Amino acid sequence: MEAVIAVIALLFVLFVALGAFATVKVVGAAKRSADRHITQARRTVEDHTLKAKAFGRPGPAGEVAQLRLDLRTSMRATQEALEALAGEDESVKESLALFQRLSAHGHELDGELRRLESEPDRTTLAARLPGLRERTERITHSADSLRWAARDRARRFADDDLDSLSAQIDMEAGALRHWQTDASDSSAEGSTERPAPPPWPQAHATGSAAAPEQTWPDTPQTRQAEEPTRPAITPPAARPTYPWQKKPRPESTT
Repeated sequence: MEAVIAVIALLFVLFVALGAFATVKVVGAAKRSADRHITQARRTVEDHTLKAKAFGRPGPAGEVAQLRLDLRTSMRATQEALEALAGEDESVKESLALFQRLSAHGHELDGELRRLESEPDRTTLAARLPGLRERTERITHSADSLRWAARDRARRFADDDLDSLSAQIDMEAGALRHWQTDASDSSAEGSTERPAPPPWPQAHATGSAAAPEQTWPDTPQTRQAEEPTRPAITPPAARPTYPWQKKPRPESTT
């Protein structure tokens, strides 16, 4: 009885632990999904705000907003492309590591551009714009190079795989249509070889030769006629005589 109670208690604890583990997993997944949606919504709002500032503010302030928008767009596109390809190609992971180092410079530049958006001194802002523009172009150029190189690599692998698959399909299609090859070969052989003339008897060709002899199976009468006559009873062979044997006496008539 105590063993049964212990087993029931152990099963109860096990079910409770599994339920708690599943609850934690579900809550964590829901939290990550919510954070991802919140981050995406915040990015969307910031992008629309930067677009409005770039078109609505003339002068250095609008150009700063445009530089920040270009930087964020290029870095986000490169990150998404590399993360999508890293699971399929091990070499892309090295590119992803380089991009993370590049992202540190990008975040630093993005923070500096964000602070300069509210800069009231237009003269100082205009003086710093050439350096900010150069840094932005260098970072976006590096990010674009990584993104397009990874995409070209993926497309190259896809083209090679497609070429190999097309060659295999062509071979399989030829194997499935083997009867066409056989028919073409037989027709080619029939066109090259002329039919031989039918054999005619020699008598028809010359008109004077005798017809070939025909052989027929032997009948019992034929074999009997050909074989010599044999006596019906074969006489016994003469018996040998020995010296110790007596000569036979002639029978008397008296």
